[in-house]
Amino acid sequence: MDKLTLIYSMTGYAVVTQEVPHGSLNLELRSVNNRYLDIQFRLPDEFRLLESAMREFLATRLSRGKVDCRLSFSRAAGTEELQQINPELLQKLLELDRTVKVALPDARSLSVADILRWPGMLGADALPAGNLREPCMELLRVALDEFAAARAREGEKLKAMLLERLGKMRQLTIAVSPRIPALLAAFQEKLTMRLREAMINCDDDRIRQELILFASKIDVDEELSRLQAHLDEVERILVKGGAVGKRLDFLMQELNREANTLGSKSADAEVSKVAMELKVLIEQMREQVQNLE
Repeated sequence: MDKLTLIYSMTGYAVVTQEVPHGSLNLELRSVNNRYLDIQFRLPDEFRLLESAMREFLATRLSRGKVDCRLSFSRAAGTEELQQINPELLQKLLELDRTVKVALPDARSLSVADILRWPGMLGADALPAGNLREPCMELLRVALDEFAAARAREGEKLKAMLLERLGKMRQLTIAVSPRIPALLAAFQEKLTMRLREAMINCDDDRIRQELILFASKIDVDEELSRLQAHLDEVERILVKGGAVGKRLDFLMQELNREANTLGSKSADAEVSKVAMELKVLIEQMREQVQNLE
């Protein structure tokens, strides 16, 4: 399917791993729905310089969603043997320790564990971030391809769900129109009977005026026409694909407005029921639309 016709969910997940010298890189992408594009990074300190390039690349492929990007580096087994104490850093720490003890005689000296945990003390602790820039960016490209595919699969499921509810709404709106003439005929019969029971002269002009007034109150042709137009537009947008979330969210508001008006004009239990069912379907669609990019 053409990428332009795909609909993407804002919910997605992908994780990829790549072997590199001295270990392996692991990159994880996950996202949930959000009004705008919000990218959060969790990177080792040595890889912070890559954040700007990674953020820029993600922004070229994603338009909405709260995205969490995690990058980690795992050493290969046996590399711990390569660890050596940094003698220059050790000497500086000892000098600092003596200086502190002079100023604060009661201060606790650095322990062996403190020294070994000091950043950069063990030579192998320094990650080769400079040499891993290209592998990291390539790993991001691979992860993003899988991530986009997952979001596309979820998006197609949501699209099918929305089209199914769209079909139900069309059936409901079609069922309303034939009821209006029946309502008018029932009202005319009821009005004539009431006038006769009240011993009022029920001339044709009086009945005709009452019918016109009643017909104007229950006339839902405009609402049904606008509902149909909005449904057509929703279907057109879904078929066209792309970034559809914001447009569909606006149309859900318009559909809900027309369903409310239809319910307020209802003079029949069946029409009221249709209006309520429409509102339920619209709310279900709105919840799904919130997840679309």
